[in-house]
Amino acid sequence: MDVKISIIMPVYNVESFVGKAIESVQAQSFGDFEFLIVDDGTPDNSGKICDEYAAKDDRIRVFHKENGGAPSARNMAIDVARGKYMYFMDSDDWCEPTMLEDMYNLAEKTSAQLIVAGYYIDTYYSDTEKYVQEQFVDDVIYGSRLDFRRDAYRLFDKNLLYTPWNKLFLSEHILENNLRFPQTFWDDFPFVLSFIRDVERVAVTSEKYYHFMRARAESETAKYRDNMYGKREEEHGWMLDLYEHYGTLDDSSREFLARRYIERVVGCVENITNKSCTLSPKEKRVEIKKMICAGRAVDACKIARPSSFMMKILLFPVKRRNAWMTYHQSRLISWVKRSNTKIFARLKAKR
Repeated sequence: MDVKISIIMPVYNVESFVGKAIESVQAQSFGDFEFLIVDDGTPDNSGKICDEYAAKDDRIRVFHKENGGAPSARNMAIDVARGKYMYFMDSDDWCEPTMLEDMYNLAEKTSAQLIVAGYYIDTYYSDTEKYVQEQFVDDVIYGSRLDFRRDAYRLFDKNLLYTPWNKLFLSEHILENNLRFPQTFWDDFPFVLSFIRDVERVAVTSEKYYHFMRARAESETAKYRDNMYGKREEEHGWMLDLYEHYGTLDDSSREFLARRYIERVVGCVENITNKSCTLSPKEKRVEIKKMICAGRAVDACKIARPSSFMMKILLFPVKRRNAWMTYHQSRLISWVKRSNTKIFARLKAKR
C-alpha cells in the first residue's frame, strides 16, 4: 500500500460546510494519507470548492461523477483506495486534529481490524450556539471474535456501531470480503454490519474526535420519510440476523434489541406527525395503530426496560396500544422539534 490511510468523502449540496470538513482533515497531525473526495453530481459549488483545495494539496484527489447517491460515491473511492486503512467521512461534519494519528497508532499497536472511537453530536440552535452530546464507552480491546460478539450490544447501545465515521477500517478486511455500501438511503449502517459480522480484532477508545452536525434542516436525519417504518423493520431484521449469526443472544442482548426496536417505533410515530407528512389526522392515527399493535412491538414492550424516565413516559401510551394518546404525544414532540432545537436536543440526549 502506498499510503497508510485512505480518507473517503462523498460530496453533494454542502457548499457551506465542505470547506470546514476538508480543512479539518488537512489539519491532522498524521499526514500519511490520501483524501479521496467524490463529487456525486452536486448542483451547487461543492465540487468546485473541492477542486480548489485539491489544486493546493496533492494528497487530495477529486472525482466527479453523475449523481448516483452517497453509496455509489463511496464505492467508487473504495475501488481506487490505496491505504492500509480506510476512513469514511461525511462532508458536512469535521474532526479533531489528532483523530487519524491516535486511531492509526491504536490499530498498529493492537493489530485491530477495526478501531471504534467516541464522538460528539453538535446540535446548533443558532449560528453560534450549540448543544453538545458526547457518545463513548471506556477503553477496551477485544482479542477474539467471541469477546467482541458478546459485548457488541453494549457498543450498539451507546450508538457506537451504526455509523462509519467514528471508525478506522482495515482495508484488507473490506477488500477480501468484497464489502461495499448498498444502494439505499442510510447505507452506512448495513456497511458497518457487514464489516463487524465476522471481525476478529476490535479496539475501542474512549477518546472523542468526530463532530456530527445534526442541526442542518436539510440533512438526511431531519427529513420526513414516507417509508421510515418499513426501513426500521428491515433494519431490525438485520440486527436479528446478526445476532443469530453471532449465537450470543442472552438476557442482556435480548433486552437491548427489544428496547432498540421500540424506541425506533417511537421515532417512526414522530415521523408520521412530522409537518411534512400529508396524511390526514385520521389516517395518521390508523398508521400509528398498526405500528404499536403489531406483534413485534407488543413483544418488545414486554421485554424492554427503558433506561430513563423520559423514555418511560414516551412508551406509556405505546405499551397500552393507545393510538390516540400516542398520536397527540408525538405531535407535541414534533412541535418541540420544530420550535426549540435546544430543548429537543437535550430531551433526545437524555431519553
